[in-house]
Amino acid sequence: MSDAEVLGPAVETRFDLGQPVILHPLVYLEDGNDVTVGRHDIESYAVLSPDGAALVRKLEDGVTPQDTVRWYEQEYGEPVDIEDMLEGLDELGFLHHGDQTEPAKVVVRWQHLGKALFSVPAWIAYGLIVAWSLVLMARSPQLLPTFHNIFFTDYYTVIQATLFVAAIPLLLLHESFHALAGRRLGLPSKLSIGRRFYFLVLETSMDSLVTVPRRQRYLPILAGMLADVVMISVFTIAADLMRAADGSSTVGARFCLAVAFSIFLRVLWQFSLYLRTDLYALVSTVLGCVDLHTTAKRTLANHFNRLLGRRAKLHDESTWHPVDRKVARWYSWLILAGYTVSLTTFVIALAPLAIKMFTGVLSRFFADNAYSGLQVLDSAVFLTFSILPSAFVVLIALRDRRRRRQSPQYHHVTA
Repeated sequence: MSDAEVLGPAVETRFDLGQPVILHPLVYLEDGNDVTVGRHDIESYAVLSPDGAALVRKLEDGVTPQDTVRWYEQEYGEPVDIEDMLEGLDELGFLHHGDQTEPAKVVVRWQHLGKALFSVPAWIAYGLIVAWSLVLMARSPQLLPTFHNIFFTDYYTVIQATLFVAAIPLLLLHESFHALAGRRLGLPSKLSIGRRFYFLVLETSMDSLVTVPRRQRYLPILAGMLADVVMISVFTIAADLMRAADGSSTVGARFCLAVAFSIFLRVLWQFSLYLRTDLYALVSTVLGCVDLHTTAKRTLANHFNRLLGRRAKLHDESTWHPVDRKVARWYSWLILAGYTVSLTTFVIALAPLAIKMFTGVLSRFFADNAYSGLQVLDSAVFLTFSILPSAFVVLIALRDRRRRRQSPQYHHVTA
């Protein structure tokens, strides 16, 4: 068989198929029927079929594209569009060109700290702290997290400002645990600001997590929740230690309980499975899903459309990934459970908290001489700063919309 027959009709190409191509150092991870291939230094990854990954390995070993085509046809009995494959690899940044400098070696900082935070002594310490706090809550129910704990002072602006300031390092700690759990494995990470529905969130990007075995991804996914649970326990213990000798609460104790409750709300939020929370990421990773979030929502929509007899609005299930389709049969109902958790949290905690706060704030403007001028000023400042986070969410939403218009960062490449 001639080269022309192997490579197809002659076309203009920017690659010399008779010369080896140079690839940057790549990592490979086999996971079921897929192989993840990528570069840690620029965090660019692709999911390939096993034969596609084998083809890339041939190119990386220095075999020319022309000879790689011959090898592929002999090995798998099918032709391959090597030009298209090279274009895809180049778009992902896998090909090294002569005018490029060698990429700097990826240095993952804080790796030793990550190993220390998740060592056996650290796990023992975390367990003792959580157990201590649970014993204290069992002995003193007033230490349990309830919305009443938020009101550690009569000044709403002080409550708002102090809890906001306290939330920043606690959110950073949550995300740092995610990052350090990954960095202990030598994986790079990035921290950014995003949103989930109308919630502002800090996000740790660990795209390189796809290059380690699935069981090694579980801890980096759950590490943030671990930090939250430990910090709830720490603030509960601190509140108990700050109580007066007669058992009454001091301002410091009440503040610690307020912070503990705010963290507790974030833990509950992780059960909002209609969002891409840490628990969603865990389920998706354990079961090897591709896009469970979208598939589960469409499965749920199909359930209701069938119930209502709206056959025309059914989503085409044949296009879904087989694993996603199988898991979505039961996970779609967990989405409803997630809405139930959020609604219950709103009814039991958030709504009463909001009502108590805003009725207290507004009453100060209409009660004649019942409150001091400082308290009225406190209410005015509180209302002003309550509006600002919503405006910030709108700005984040506009930023996300602008980013979606840009070219996608990840690609699925097949041979």
